[in-house]
Amino acid sequence: MSIILFLVVVFAVVFEFINGFHDTANSIATTVYTKALPVAGAIALAACMNFLGALVSEGVAQTISKGLVSVALDDYVILAALLGAIAWNLFTWWRGIPSSSSHALIGSLIGASIAFCASIEGIIWEGVLQKVVIPMLTSPFLGFFMAFVVMKLIYRLAATLNRRKGMWVFSKLQLLSAAAVAFAHGTNDAQKTMGVITLALFTSGIISDAGHIPFWVKLLCAATMALGTSIGGWRIMRTMGHGVTKLDSVSGFAAETSSATVIQIMTALHAPISTTHAITTAVMGVGSARRLSAVKWSKAKDIVMTWVITLPISMALGAVFVILIQLALGTVFAG
Repeated sequence: MSIILFLVVVFAVVFEFINGFHDTANSIATTVYTKALPVAGAIALAACMNFLGALVSEGVAQTISKGLVSVALDDYVILAALLGAIAWNLFTWWRGIPSSSSHALIGSLIGASIAFCASIEGIIWEGVLQKVVIPMLTSPFLGFFMAFVVMKLIYRLAATLNRRKGMWVFSKLQLLSAAAVAFAHGTNDAQKTMGVITLALFTSGIISDAGHIPFWVKLLCAATMALGTSIGGWRIMRTMGHGVTKLDSVSGFAAETSSATVIQIMTALHAPISTTHAITTAVMGVGSARRLSAVKWSKAKDIVMTWVITLPISMALGAVFVILIQLALGTVFAG
């Protein structure tokens, strides 16, 4: 194994770890803030379900490993893509903004590939459109409207229930919905890093099929994401838990159930979507079902703006890291 390939695996693990604590809030924030589970219990549940979800499929990983780039990349290009994604993830985590780790990685990979080829010809634009752009645009709307409808149905069906009894029932149901979101997060998000490592192994000639994800890669990514999840993401959790709208057990259950459904639909289509987009828009949906003014639209606008700029900024970061690594390698070889 070359030094560059070793660094690719190391930074892929770092990215997966950051993805775990960066996106922990997606699956547990509503559960914690509605007091359905204490923080420690919620994190343990999310970590376990992330791990299990990461092992069950590989369609999204195949999209990353062979569906976006058509040229043979040097390993340092994949390393640059990981560094670009990590940089953006850490910045948005520091700012407490629930951005998309998925789109940061995909954008950085595209930008790094363009810089490497000095051309856009090496990108499978049809794959980017069908597997990235269209799901990126449709999944937030689907999450919003599904949560809106589910919340309205719950209001109607639970109208005759005693409020205290209803809250108790939904606080228990929310354990299932939180587990479902964490499991779905594992099935989709963990696979992006699996795809990147597999792509690096393929370009290095270690494996002959970019569409086959080695089991050790699955296990490594699943365990790393679970470990990252166990650390928690408190800054983002504050935004998700009460920064967008006020949540209770009923609305938390509706948001989690809706977002988990959207994520699993997109995973079945092998589309690497953002878990962050799905759960955040679902939270907006349940708030809107109560009343439009219940949603803090100024905060929602800031979050959506971050989603819009993530892809182009991460593309730029990927390209910059390619240039920096090329300069570093050139200096080493010149010396």
